[in-house]
Amino acid sequence: MRYRLWKKMITACLLIFCTAATTLYAKTTQKEIDRAKKQLSNLEDQKEEAEGNVDEIRRQKEELEGELGGLHAKMKEITASMNELENAIAEQEKRIETAGQRLKEAKERQEQQYEDMKIRIQYMYENSFTSEWENLLSAGTFADFLNRVSYILELNQYDRRKLDEFIQNKEQIAQEKKNLEEERNSLMAKQQEMQQKQESVDSLIADTQNSLSASSQELSRAQSDVDELEAKIAKMQAYEKELEIKKAKEDAARLEAIKKQEQEDYSSVSYVPQQSDAYLLGAIIECEAGGEPYDGKLAVGSVIMNRVKSSYFPNTISGVIYQSGQFSPVASGRLAYRLQAGVDSTCLAVAQEVLNGKRVTSCLYFCVNNGYIAGTVIGNHVFY
Repeated sequence: MRYRLWKKMITACLLIFCTAATTLYAKTTQKEIDRAKKQLSNLEDQKEEAEGNVDEIRRQKEELEGELGGLHAKMKEITASMNELENAIAEQEKRIETAGQRLKEAKERQEQQYEDMKIRIQYMYENSFTSEWENLLSAGTFADFLNRVSYILELNQYDRRKLDEFIQNKEQIAQEKKNLEEERNSLMAKQQEMQQKQESVDSLIADTQNSLSASSQELSRAQSDVDELEAKIAKMQAYEKELEIKKAKEDAARLEAIKKQEQEDYSSVSYVPQQSDAYLLGAIIECEAGGEPYDGKLAVGSVIMNRVKSSYFPNTISGVIYQSGQFSPVASGRLAYRLQAGVDSTCLAVAQEVLNGKRVTSCLYFCVNNGYIAGTVIGNHVFY
């Protein structure tokens, strides 16, 4: 009799020890999951910051490309203007050359006319005024006399008029040549101004190209940072899945104890929601089931409310949510971010329905449905 009693006591102790050990092991795994999720959340934050850096560098690079395109367009306009000025200066040089030739010819004609006048005057002096006067007096008639006088006068007037015309023509051509030279100088001044602009724009193009090259290198480095973080995140996600599977196996091992907790009758337990409960409950629902169907969101909210009423868990929504090692978004910081950033209206509506008494499951636990735990599957979660 005593032997049987001892046997029962030993069996009971072993059962308690195994259950406690399994529970302790499960809590250890949950802490590992929380730690992994927190690291994953930090990596995702770093990735978001790195992506923001990439976007900013890409924006700066696009601005530089736009500036470079504008500078090239400006350089094209300057080059076209310089070509036009160069052609205009070449034409002006031709006109100046033509005017110089005409001026030279005019001077030669003036000098020739002057030489002709000197010859005639010399002839008149060499033959003396007496012979000229005798020539006039030898006229047979008065009319012939007048004609000879008129001829002498016309010859002198012709010489004077021609000389004046040549002088005037020479001065006119000289003025024309001067005007052409002034226009050429003005064109050359504009050309020099355009050359300075060209050099300035060329310098800006070189600086912008250097900045663009540096921006491209910086963008490449920033993108490498993003790629590296994505690789780390993928590795961490794989590790998190391993931990989720490990925890699921642990929960499967202690499923009997879980079912015993769920057999508790807490139908008579009432809970008066706090003013902040709806927002907090909506936030954790969004973190845990933001991408799940409506019933999946309701099921997560139901689990939390079931725990509030259960004697195995804290008796407030905030107590249940912030209980150590229970909800990964708390450990990772995603819940705090969601509370600060704002909660989705659908999740807030689900939270209010749950607080009003709606339940879709009596379970106290849920996890990602990875096939290791039998239970009620809703969306991507299994409730057990």
